[in-house]
Amino acid sequence: MAADGQIRFLLDGEIVEVAAAAPQATVLDLLRYRLHRTGTKEGCAEGDCGACTVVLGELDGDRVRWRAVNACILFVPMLHGKALVTVESLSRAGALHPVQRALADGHGSQCGFCTPGFVMSLYARSIGAEGTRETPVEDVIAGNLCRCTGYGPILVAGRAHPAQPIDDTAIVALLRQIAPAGGGPGWFAPRDADELAALLLDHPDARIVAGATDVGLWVTKQLRDLGTMIFVGDVADLRRIAEDEAGITLGAAVRYSEARDVLARLHRDLGELVRRIGGLQVRNAGTIGGNIANGSPIGDMPPALIALGAELTLRRGNDRRTMPLEAFFQSYGKQDRRPGEFVESIRVPRPVPGTLVRIVKLSKRFDSDISALCGAFALRFEGGRIASARVAFGGMAGIPARAAQCEAALIGAVWNERTAEAAALALAQDYRPLSDLRGTADYRSVAAANLIRRLWLETQEPVSVLDG
Repeated sequence: MAADGQIRFLLDGEIVEVAAAAPQATVLDLLRYRLHRTGTKEGCAEGDCGACTVVLGELDGDRVRWRAVNACILFVPMLHGKALVTVESLSRAGALHPVQRALADGHGSQCGFCTPGFVMSLYARSIGAEGTRETPVEDVIAGNLCRCTGYGPILVAGRAHPAQPIDDTAIVALLRQIAPAGGGPGWFAPRDADELAALLLDHPDARIVAGATDVGLWVTKQLRDLGTMIFVGDVADLRRIAEDEAGITLGAAVRYSEARDVLARLHRDLGELVRRIGGLQVRNAGTIGGNIANGSPIGDMPPALIALGAELTLRRGNDRRTMPLEAFFQSYGKQDRRPGEFVESIRVPRPVPGTLVRIVKLSKRFDSDISALCGAFALRFEGGRIASARVAFGGMAGIPARAAQCEAALIGAVWNERTAEAAALALAQDYRPLSDLRGTADYRSVAAANLIRRLWLETQEPVSVLDG
């Protein structure tokens, strides 16, 4: 927010100013009820159906980085300094955009309710937006649901236009005219980690918001008041990715779509796991650090990172401490984070040669669904025996956690069917899973054990998989 109390963003080539709203007001409500752009629809209000998809652009040096996001769980202050594109933006002169024309000509719109969201996702692909480059159309629209089951014509329309980046020169110039956000009544928007650290010392109970893919639902579904909010999406220090021979370091505010390629270089299963975290709109907003800090027992990334030996760095003021990721999770809803402290970065070591890595997510729906169970395995072999083992599961306890007894059954043993069976049975000593809507305790126990049996069977294929 600028000093005069206005939130400024770019819309259709003009800088738009809106009076300060409640910090947890959503962009969807702003569009529909204040700007009267009703093409953006509310289908689920939880970032699942994609009917509210819009495209955001943010400055990145001399260019604009575009990404499709869900307006229903995006808070209005997060628009400041960005360029916004809605479905109305594509046909302002009365002529349809090529994506719209392809959908219309190919009968890709049925009841029409979901169509604006599909248009925006396919438009993002047509300009080479974040997460869409060299990505199949099926993955691009996995976060858009069609209740009329008309995906065939939509896929055909999506394949009709190769990516053609747009000329962002004028947009860059306009965005540079917007002063950085600072904050407003009930919220702050720091620009660097030092400013964030100082703010949290003064406001230790403030709610840190990165992508809002989780806390957004607290507002839209639970009608909760989030209190003072600190938005960290523009904290440059927390958006950095560093890669070296030993591994990678991810700033806490790195989004999933930004991290996918570098994680896939660590191991292909990591890249595949990220591909199945929500839809593209969710991955374009959600952050790895936010997923960890929330401490969800069914968060997809923590079990995988724990199995790989990731470390977490937390900061309070100028003090930092580093811990194994698994030590951060203490009990359901409780993490080892002190008042005024925040997650600063995650360090993930590169698997050493001779390590078998497998990461498996089980969910009711393959795409855009929350895990019922996520298992991750890192077994290092020396001289025909398992020299070290790290096994972690999400969905098996109140926190993502390692399986100590299972690991003990593996370490030092020859990798054979008997060892795999002993490790599978040992899981009963490690976890007491709960039953919920995603699966019963019995299902989770049987499925987790079967993942270890499956791991044994996979290693018996003619082509070795030990090198990942």
